[in-house]
Amino acid sequence: MFYGEERTTIAAISTAVSESGIGIVRMSGDKAVEIADQVYKGKYGKSLVSQKTYTIHYGHIVDGGEVIDEVLVMLMKGPGSFTGEDTVEINCHGGIYVVNRVLETLIKYGARPAEPGEFTKRAFLNGKIDLSQAEAVIDVIKSENEYALKSSIQQLHGSVKDKITEIRKEILYHTAFIETALDDPEHISIEGYSEKLQAAVLKLLNEVHKLIDSSSDGRILKEGIQTVILGKPNAGKSSLLNALMGEERAIVTDIAGTTRDVLSEHIRLKGLSLNIIDTAGIRDTEDVIEKIGVNKAFDYAKESDLIIYVIDSSVSLDQSDYDIIHLLSGRRAIIILNKSDLDTLIDISDVRERYLIYNSLDEWEEIPIIEISAKNGYGIDVLEEKIKEMFYRENISFNTEVYITNARHKVALMQAENSLNKVMESIESMMPEDFYSIDLMDAYEALGRITGETMGEDLVNEIFSKFCMGK
Repeated sequence: MFYGEERTTIAAISTAVSESGIGIVRMSGDKAVEIADQVYKGKYGKSLVSQKTYTIHYGHIVDGGEVIDEVLVMLMKGPGSFTGEDTVEINCHGGIYVVNRVLETLIKYGARPAEPGEFTKRAFLNGKIDLSQAEAVIDVIKSENEYALKSSIQQLHGSVKDKITEIRKEILYHTAFIETALDDPEHISIEGYSEKLQAAVLKLLNEVHKLIDSSSDGRILKEGIQTVILGKPNAGKSSLLNALMGEERAIVTDIAGTTRDVLSEHIRLKGLSLNIIDTAGIRDTEDVIEKIGVNKAFDYAKESDLIIYVIDSSVSLDQSDYDIIHLLSGRRAIIILNKSDLDTLIDISDVRERYLIYNSLDEWEEIPIIEISAKNGYGIDVLEEKIKEMFYRENISFNTEVYITNARHKVALMQAENSLNKVMESIESMMPEDFYSIDLMDAYEALGRITGETMGEDLVNEIFSKFCMGK
């Protein structure tokens, strides 16, 4: 179904428009092969229309008598193509001018410029992929680390689709049974069915809740670990950031309070991503600007996935350290004892003792404490391994686990969970059976919005408008 759209043949540049070895111009639609045949001249004079699907042909793109470029033309005839339509991909030289000339020639002979994401949209509308797989396409393109890529590929292969379809099938079964029984009570009895339905809905709730819970890990997989570096002035926060970056990005001096505002950087670290914020040093100050920076530091820390607390081990702990220590309780955090290359005044046992006192705890919360020297790089590899262990231990399994990385999917799952909870309430309140089917169908509809089976045209168009051109 094409939501009233005309099945025109579309064309677009599918590779980056820049100087490169190869550029690809893609065309899809009923007349794709016919249009390509008008502008293609093969070495042996063969017509593309008569060629088999999944074949590649060497020749030239021409406009009348003018040769534009030497090319390889790939044919993928529908329905066995990505879009489900006849698709032609022209591999030409990657110069900006030449790929644009090839595209202009295709448009001149009957194609129209594709809209952003229109190729993937056609794949969705032609039933080649569901909406969760379509969204995974753009996630693959935007992947910034190994784990994000694996998660996106998993969704592209249908992991989310399969799980949602499984849950919806179970909901539909029970809804259909109730509706049939209500329509034909003489032949189908629903006596005692409430208990069976209650057990089934409880199982469904567990499945849905598990998917919702995975969204926290899913967000980290997709967007990276929101990481805040805290510490007193001159503790070595900026030096640590530079060490992790492998380059001098933050200004480092012996003057305390050099960092007045936050400094944000994105780091790829051992297959994962960190969105690191280097904050102003935490201390009591009368400087208005520095005070604003300190307040910002605490605000960012409260919203972070990980706090890296840097302590200057050559200086005794004071009230500013205790304020940070209090903030760490119950949070994912790593404590860094920096400047281990100098004569130290505090050690790991000192930090543990103060942590327990200022958080009124009897047992250590197992926050890692690592001794490093940001100046000479000692201990940085240990820190990197610890971060990876904290977030991507045995928890991440792309073979069996499904991770929700899309905010829209999470909202739909929460709506489905709410509807299923209403079913449970109706059963416990011994409400009439038609109340069950109403809320079951609401859950069914909510989950259908993930796969695109119960979505309006406007939302579909909005989703695909965010795609890059040519995809």
